Amino acid sequence: MLPQLPGWRPATASALYGPRGFYTRQAPAAHFRTSVHASPHFAHAVTRLLLRVDEALGHPPRLDLVDVGAGAGELLAGVRAALREHEAAGAEVLARLRPAAVEHRPRPEGLDPAVRWGTRLPGPETVTGLLFANEWLDNVPVDVAENDRTGTARLVLVAPDGTERHGPPVAGADAGWLERWWPLAQAGEGARAEIGHPRDAAWARAAGALRRGVAVAVDYGHTRATRPPFGTLAGYREGRACRPVPDGSCDVTSHVALDAVAAGAPGTTRLLTQRAALGALGVTGRRPQLALARFDPAAYVRRLSAAGEAAELLDAGGLGGFGWLVSEVDCAVELG
Repeated sequence: MLPQLPGWRPATASALYGPRGFYTRQAPAAHFRTSVHASPHFAHAVTRLLLRVDEALGHPPRLDLVDVGAGAGELLAGVRAALREHEAAGAEVLARLRPAAVEHRPRPEGLDPAVRWGTRLPGPETVTGLLFANEWLDNVPVDVAENDRTGTARLVLVAPDGTERHGPPVAGADAGWLERWWPLAQAGEGARAEIGHPRDAAWARAAGALRRGVAVAVDYGHTRATRPPFGTLAGYREGRACRPVPDGSCDVTSHVALDAVAAGAPGTTRLLTQRAALGALGVTGRRPQLALARFDPAAYVRRLSAAGEAAELLDAGGLGGFGWLVSEVDCAVELG
């Protein structure tokens, strides 16, 4: 008799967030590079977004900034540093700012004591300000379905070493989600899909924390018109792609069905690319004038380096192709 195996959702949950899970034990930055790590331009852009939210809210006495999937708190530190560069206006916002991190890892040593650290999302309608989740939804565990030789979508079961086999036919809420958002009925043998309703629910809870404000999810994504025929399940270890193995040794991730997530989000929602969003927030990859090199070589090199960093964030084939899901609750901001 074959041993009983879990599906990818419970296996991933244990591998990432269990007692010896990948995210419980170590910093993500040691294994992959997000927009936060790529350039300080990203934190500066989020700071500009925060200031627009503050303006739209009428400068509330308490301005919340919640970073979901905060890693080691790099984004919150970057925003606070950027605000300090805004002179009087930044100091005034800092006095009202309440930064909070949501992360499974223990609080990092040396983190600014002003940053609250916890493992749970804020409660419903408790946030006035900006909630930001950069590459969080792709690590909300989901199950995987695969068509067998008869075209029946079956749950994929997985062993700790990553070996897979077919389980029972997909049923219930899983089947309903697939039928609406990622139908496999006519896709043929071997077609796969990640069953995304746990991510829909996770974002509904996260964005539901807004009393007034804006929630942004930034992630690898696709919509119904661009679903990949064999899914996107992947592993990452030490900066390189690897076979996804649910044993805690690597990140296990898959792209997000952002249109499905948006359909269940509160308030007004819109989808745009990171390239468009960051462009609207003042990030440009424009190179400095060559003439500057003659008059101020050091300044030219600094601006050229900054332009290169910005270009990486805006690259449509890389980070610039990420999706931004923006949920606004009683707060409209200009963003693309």
